[in-house]
Amino acid sequence: MKDSIKTILLFTSLILVSSCGKITTETKPIRKDVTETVFASGVLVPEDQYNLTSLSDGYIKKLDIEEGDIVTENQLLAIVDNEQSIISAKSSVDLLTIAMANTNPNAPALKQAEINLELAKQKLIQDQKQADRYKKLYELNSVSKLEYEDIVLNLNNSKTNLLSLQENYKLLKQQADQQLIIQKSQKEADNVSENYNEIKAIVGGKVYELKKELGDYIKKGDVIALIGNPEKLYALLSVDETNISKVKLLQQAIIQLNPELSKTYKGRVTEIYPAFDVQTQSFYCKIEFEDTLKFKISGTQLQGNIIIENKSNALVIPRNYLGYGNKVKLKGGDEITVETGFISNDWVEIVNGLDETTIIIADKIK
Repeated sequence: MKDSIKTILLFTSLILVSSCGKITTETKPIRKDVTETVFASGVLVPEDQYNLTSLSDGYIKKLDIEEGDIVTENQLLAIVDNEQSIISAKSSVDLLTIAMANTNPNAPALKQAEINLELAKQKLIQDQKQADRYKKLYELNSVSKLEYEDIVLNLNNSKTNLLSLQENYKLLKQQADQQLIIQKSQKEADNVSENYNEIKAIVGGKVYELKKELGDYIKKGDVIALIGNPEKLYALLSVDETNISKVKLLQQAIIQLNPELSKTYKGRVTEIYPAFDVQTQSFYCKIEFEDTLKFKISGTQLQGNIIIENKSNALVIPRNYLGYGNKVKLKGGDEITVETGFISNDWVEIVNGLDETTIIIADKIK
């Protein structure tokens, strides 16, 4: 009972000043066992959350989901009307048919090359016979050397022409085969693009937010819906850059959801994201709940305290007695700057500047 009276006397206002509508309270630093925490605000986020995005441009002509629906993996959720991909897919089929026909031995280009090749072979045979005959005649001095050399030249030209036509046939066949490969690949790519018109769930889950409506025109990459695990959610905390160095993996955290502030949930730090958010000047960390979460709405605002350290016999003052720039008002009106340790919702650790005999004051509005 004495301890209770002492505590009441310690923190109860001793002097009331009402000249400006304010109440001045007095207190002294005290020593107590406290828990150092890092306070951070955040939101509830579903596990396996992802954006369902469009893979093509066009109008949404079918949309089979609403917020709150449970979807399964590969379930068809929407169809985008993209005529260009449909036309491309049809054209690729026609071009593939032509490419396949061009690789057939009876294809016009190959057939003509084959005929030219056969004619060249026949001419080479005739020129070879003519050259053999003129050789004998030349040896018998029945024809001149010039006549014999002309026949030999014709033979050599026939040989060169045959080799050229053989290479030409190979080239035409190779080009036809290459075009067939290209058109097969193009057909497969166009089939995939045509399938992009059908938007399916990548992973099963709950539709937490629907960002587009039936009839909307969307571009490739536009988000249609936000989908995530309906059973498991985690707290995403935004930790101030001055405190992030204190946060470690597996540290315990106490979480309060704004819709149910009277209830607390235990959790653990399971991930500290390395990226720094310039806009909020903070880092993010993931808190997985150890208690069963009853309120499971994505985006719910929350606040958490990450437990950094338990301290024994720490010198502390109520947080509302600490002013901007670590200033503390002494009884009599003077201000001093103190060195602080941890700062929680309720308490501030005093490392240097005050002792247990120092009377400090704080103003609050009536």
